[in-house]
Amino acid sequence: MSKKVLIISTSLRKNGNSDILAQSFAKGAVEAGNEVEIVSLADKKIAFCRGCFACQKTGRCIIDDDAVQITEKIADAEVVVLATPIYYYEMTGQMKTMIDRANALFVKDYQFRDVYMLSTAAEEDASACERAINGLKGWIACFPKSRFAGSVFAGGVTDKGDISGHKAIDEAYEMGGNI
Repeated sequence: MSKKVLIISTSLRKNGNSDILAQSFAKGAVEAGNEVEIVSLADKKIAFCRGCFACQKTGRCIIDDDAVQITEKIADAEVVVLATPIYYYEMTGQMKTMIDRANALFVKDYQFRDVYMLSTAAEEDASACERAINGLKGWIACFPKSRFAGSVFAGGVTDKGDISGHKAIDEAYEMGGNI
């Protein structure tokens, strides 16, 4: 059965290593018959959450920027994939800001059930992404109809293109094909 998949690439480095993982996941998902959209945060204007909780009453953030539209896309997707480089053993600031701004989803009839994470890092040790995964799991825990469905990590990649030939590309493709 076809699913609506939203992939959010959180790197500000266009066509970087985490973007390549996102594209590989998307290719696998599309070839499996799913509807896929990739949203890059690279050119988006996303302000910090103010903690005003107005969104809990209105279902929409009062800050009028790109996060409002992305939050709507998250609400409508059945599968959400977040791709991030790992900086200092954590998700990018852009990713954290976006999931904070998705606070309006608490009062919505969100559709997403499965949430995946794709990550890359200069550090080779697979434990480099654990804090980022735990942070994402903390966000997911606030949405009882959803679950953390899996992750792919590519370590030892620093410069653009370092991921070429990395086994994580195939893993992301396979994961996308199996959603």
